[in-house]
Amino acid sequence: MPELRVGFIGTGRISDLHALGYLADERARIVAVCDVDRDVARARAGAWGVPEHRVYGDYAELLAQPDVELVEILLPHHLHYRAVLDAVAAGKHISLQKPMALSIAQADDMVAAAESAGVFFKVYENFLFYPPVQRAKALIEAGEIGEPLTIRIKSNAATSPNAWEVPASAWAWRFNREQCGGGPLVFDDGLHKFSLAWHFMGLAEEVHAWIGATELFPGYVLDAPAIVSFKFPNNRYGSLEVVHSPELVLDTNHYAQDDRVEITGTRGVIWITRGHGRMLDVPPVVLYRDRQTRTFSDMAVGWEQSFVNATHDTIDSLLQGRPPCLTARQGREILRFALAAQESARDGRAVRL
Repeated sequence: MPELRVGFIGTGRISDLHALGYLADERARIVAVCDVDRDVARARAGAWGVPEHRVYGDYAELLAQPDVELVEILLPHHLHYRAVLDAVAAGKHISLQKPMALSIAQADDMVAAAESAGVFFKVYENFLFYPPVQRAKALIEAGEIGEPLTIRIKSNAATSPNAWEVPASAWAWRFNREQCGGGPLVFDDGLHKFSLAWHFMGLAEEVHAWIGATELFPGYVLDAPAIVSFKFPNNRYGSLEVVHSPELVLDTNHYAQDDRVEITGTRGVIWITRGHGRMLDVPPVVLYRDRQTRTFSDMAVGWEQSFVNATHDTIDSLLQGRPPCLTARQGREILRFALAAQESARDGRAVRL
């Protein structure tokens, strides 16, 4: 079986999770890394078995390496556009961190370039591969709740004594709208939630959002609390509620945050009770139907498993010649979904897609 040779462009905090699937799969190998902070890049290279001479400070040097077949692009959002076009020009396959771009025009350019060059291009979305989400999706597709009618997503930022350390520089650009494209919760992290809504319900046809503001300290404003309402085709609806609870303490090994999802159908209701952390001491998936409640606990619940599964999908897709779970065109639709929420909150009106 051929070995997929991978280069990482960006080796910040999140790259630790992106690397897990490649390190655990004998069909792939990380062969080069790049970061403007060479010390960080060297540390990641040492942990991943990448030799020092394959550590770069300029991604153009990495793209020039003929043995790099796929690049994982893990850069701040405003750098995605140029990096993708450069990777396409170098003939590399691409796995791109969400959101794919800052505008639909940028996304269209990226998709067109990749399709013209015939390179593989996926938007990396780990939430769709979180085992409780996968189980809920399978149960719904098996008809357990009938036809889905509504979805409610709750995202709760909090605090945790065991959350992982994230460098201040990794937070700073997320509070800069020119670099992030929106706020850190509703837009940056919110892309995951818009992806979940799309995954279970399809693309919305109308979005209405109220996005508040909470100042953490001067110059750093969280886009919360917030409510985003969705109207889907065929008389179906949904909502995303984003809350920052500074005194709420939860258990997590990653970001100090947790998520819950409730999907109601014509026949039953299904709940996904956790995400980054574990706020509720209940099974990860709960199903109610026909006067009975069933629970499902036979699955991994660590958030890192969503990254392992997502990376395996990347490898499978490339080696099998099939589309990935989230193609660039689909990533564009989710970006359109998320940008509509920003526009709605700014203009004080519903936005049709």
